[in-house]
Amino acid sequence: MMRSPDSPVDEENCHRILRALDIIGARWTGPILLAGARGARRFKEYRALVPGISDPQLTLRLKQLQSRGLIERTVVPSTPVRITYALTADAEELISALQPLAHWSERNLPTRSEA
Repeated sequence: MMRSPDSPVDEENCHRILRALDIIGARWTGPILLAGARGARRFKEYRALVPGISDPQLTLRLKQLQSRGLIERTVVPSTPVRITYALTADAEELISALQPLAHWSERNLPTRSEA
């Protein structure tokens, strides 16, 4: 439920917002979630779609996002075993919630070359 702009923000809401910012502000979270928004991916596909990330960093972030309920890891029994990572409904909702922020940043923040 949305609060009216005039209602006070309580301390618990502030803590929840800070926890959400910790999740989305962690390095590589954005690019990983955007790569996952295009469908379930294997590890090597994420690595190719997120330039600059190392294997240990990607492994750690996928595990963290999985523990937060934003990524679902699926093991497909085959030879060799196939493991895919897909966004959960919560992650898709988070991406939708971030769209207004993305639009705001496009309108109001300079590109890296302009900064």
